[in-house]
Amino acid sequence: MHKPLRIAAVAAACAVAGAALYGAGAATAGQSTANSTHEPYNIGLLVKDIDTYYGTAPDADGVYQASPTSPYAKDLASIDKAARKYIDKAARKAVRKGEKPAVVFDIDDTLLLSLDYEKRYNYTYNSASWAAYVNKADRPAVFGTPELVRYAKAHGVEVFYNSGLAEAQRSAAVENLKKVGADVDLDAAHMFLKNAAAPPSYLGACATPGAWTCTTVQYKSGTRKHIEQDLGYEIIANFGDQYSDLDGGYADRTYKLPNPTYFVG
Repeated sequence: MHKPLRIAAVAAACAVAGAALYGAGAATAGQSTANSTHEPYNIGLLVKDIDTYYGTAPDADGVYQASPTSPYAKDLASIDKAARKYIDKAARKAVRKGEKPAVVFDIDDTLLLSLDYEKRYNYTYNSASWAAYVNKADRPAVFGTPELVRYAKAHGVEVFYNSGLAEAQRSAAVENLKKVGADVDLDAAHMFLKNAAAPPSYLGACATPGAWTCTTVQYKSGTRKHIEQDLGYEIIANFGDQYSDLDGGYADRTYKLPNPTYFVG
């Protein structure tokens, strides 16, 4: 996934509880301190706050993991509880109306946690190191989300994936999702990845072969529009860790998962 604005930025910690700031002067995804007269939040302290939030610690293999008892895990559990309740109700309502209910999931830091990469590269992005990391296909799950994928499917809801990963990373993404238990609808008809060489016609306004100019919002909302208008599904819920995963419409409800490690506009 190309992350041009990958920084140690503070994002909303929980969409259900509202935006959480990690200190005075810190900026959320929708707030910039560029024109502020106040000193920005100290980046060293911010990294410590992020580590505390995730309960970050290396495992026996030296891989940085989030703690299942961390504030991060608790925020995810709150979102999961609300989402399950909603999916159950919305799916039954959609079926009664003769609609085909669907849910859409982002992948990076929505289903697969990239915390180890962030820690090792000090919250910076490099396309080569990121590609190598993704292709290892051994990222851990974001707590609870593979189970949520299976829950949706068990309740008669079609599952789609709408990711910024490149088409060349498809096999690694599928392998990794299977490893964490999100082995649901992983075929090409359900998993949408960026294909700059041969973009789909429904993105023709911003992408032609070899000339990809789509913003994240254009790409993701355009894909959701395709799922609804061309494939005939009603997207009852859309899950992502970035606001750009969620903006642009074509979903009845959106769920913002916490991610204070980078921002994609």
